[in-house]
Amino acid sequence: MSRWRKHLRRLPLGVVLVALFVLAAVFGPLIAPHDPAHIDLAHEYARPSFAHPLGTGDNGTDVLSVLLYGARLAGTIGFLVVALSVLVGTLVGALAGYRGGALDHAVTGVADLVQSFPSVVLNVALLAVVARPGVLHLVVALVANGWVIYARVARGQTLAIREREYIQAARALGMSDARILLRHVLPNLGGPLVIQATSGLGGAILAESTLSFLGLGPGKAASWGALLDQGSSVLLRFPHVALFAGGTIAATVLGFNLAGDWLRDRLDPKD
Repeated sequence: MSRWRKHLRRLPLGVVLVALFVLAAVFGPLIAPHDPAHIDLAHEYARPSFAHPLGTGDNGTDVLSVLLYGARLAGTIGFLVVALSVLVGTLVGALAGYRGGALDHAVTGVADLVQSFPSVVLNVALLAVVARPGVLHLVVALVANGWVIYARVARGQTLAIREREYIQAARALGMSDARILLRHVLPNLGGPLVIQATSGLGGAILAESTLSFLGLGPGKAASWGALLDQGSSVLLRFPHVALFAGGTIAATVLGFNLAGDWLRDRLDPKD
């Protein structure tokens, strides 16, 4: 037992926060004390109590239940956004870095163009054309600019990898470019991309919360951003709603950022 305690004490704060978020996303709806859509007008904006550990919000919805259900939504959207962004960005960036020339200039130009727009403005513009944004629309809007950072990481790493001896040897043996990319280039991009993806999960969750705060979230689904928006309108009278919602978002994003730093130290100790 004491050995387990020692291991737990050595865990970085970021890993602990990420683990708590994952547990909430996976098991949250199973342990939530109430239905997040349940209306109880008699206890609207009630202070924290035994029945409602974190109090209630608009229409008497239980804040803890909304946060637990919202964790699954945030985790689902964050994972999909990062997975698709990594897939698109890695393939595009690795191909541009390996082939160089006009393709490299074209990819770099598109990436610069996408990054010239503030991310939130681009996301809002894409969602504004949809009457009722859903999870799929939100994911597509976030991937629209999320792929760029992974493309830049993949391109930069590929530019260095393509000059190494084993790549030159593979070319001399007549190996095709596609096979070189799949067997020698892409496997060596794993470390930097995993580090970036870990931090990127926090960014995707923050982006989803921001869009939900602006009213562009996935419908009536329980969302941290929507809860924060709800609490901001009554911040002076009932601060607990906004404080718990904002604190949860901040702790989650901080956890993923710290976990990304920890992974970078583990996978690339020279930095």
